[in-house]
Amino acid sequence: MTSVESLQAKYPNALAWSIGDSVKLANQLADLVVKGKKTASCGSLASYQADSASPAVGSYHIILNGNQEPVCVIRMTSLRLVRFCDVDDAFARKEGEGDLSLEYWRTEHQRFFTQTGSFSEEMELVAEEFEVVEVV
Repeated sequence: MTSVESLQAKYPNALAWSIGDSVKLANQLADLVVKGKKTASCGSLASYQADSASPAVGSYHIILNGNQEPVCVIRMTSLRLVRFCDVDDAFARKEGEGDLSLEYWRTEHQRFFTQTGSFSEEMELVAEEFEVVEVV
């Protein structure tokens, strides 16, 4: 199995992270990324501002499964700010989750952001789009 360290040697400064708020969800979402069905994600602007290592266009990231094992490397192709209430159908489809509808996206993301104590219809999100550059 390829380690995070060996991937970071190949992709200097690559951050390693999982998507989601549970082991099960991290596994499901990592699988969608590997299969090319999930080409976007988002997080609250506040969480990005609190993190000292935010992504940049062109940066590489190691996606981990729920066991914190690397499954692929992605490259950020786009970052933009969008309010929660302004997320559209196209972005919801790129997130690749559930039935790909905006309704599903809103329900699941409201649940997630409510759990973290940061939900607001007006909240600003960092909308990330990416491409898979290596499956491990």
